[in-house]
Amino acid sequence: MASTEVKALLLDIGGVLLTKGWGRDSRKRAAEKFGLDYEDMRERHELVFHLYEEGKLTLHEYLKRIVFYTDRGFTYEAFTEFMFEQSQPFPDMLALVRDLKTRHNLKTVALSNEGREITEYRIRVFGLESLIDFFVCSCFVGTLKPDPAIFHFAMDQVQLDREHVVYIDDTALHIEVARELDIPSIHHTNLDSTRAELARLGLTQ
Repeated sequence: MASTEVKALLLDIGGVLLTKGWGRDSRKRAAEKFGLDYEDMRERHELVFHLYEEGKLTLHEYLKRIVFYTDRGFTYEAFTEFMFEQSQPFPDMLALVRDLKTRHNLKTVALSNEGREITEYRIRVFGLESLIDFFVCSCFVGTLKPDPAIFHFAMDQVQLDREHVVYIDDTALHIEVARELDIPSIHHTNLDSTRAELARLGLTQ
């Protein structure tokens, strides 16, 4: 790819710009904090979480199925507050993307698997609306990565040929699918390696 050809970044949110919104480690911490049976919670989560991420369940409905299917000694509000607190920024990655967007006049598109309430919280609290031009999130479009349909949807929205786009994600399987669809991709493992890969493509700071 010629350095001047990159015109857009497709960006995963959890694991790239921010911590995972409600990942395995967060669920383990929740089970410990609230005295829950983690294995029971894990099994229930695996059965229904995709429905939440696809926008087919509200957060309240999802939590009713994995936590509040029985009386608890804590409130829904206390539990969701803890959930939202698990979201933290990666300031250096946010700064890198913001700088490259301005310096190279890039389109920036979020391509993310997340439920609606968590997505909306993260957009609002971390100011993602000022960084991202539009959001192709599973809860908005009704399909999840690694389904090729969500990648096709993002490319339809960005309206650029594939050689003008770079996709960044921390999940190897998602990168594999994107590359099978001929979308140039960077497997994000840390800030320095991703910055170097972007610089190789001409997106220098």
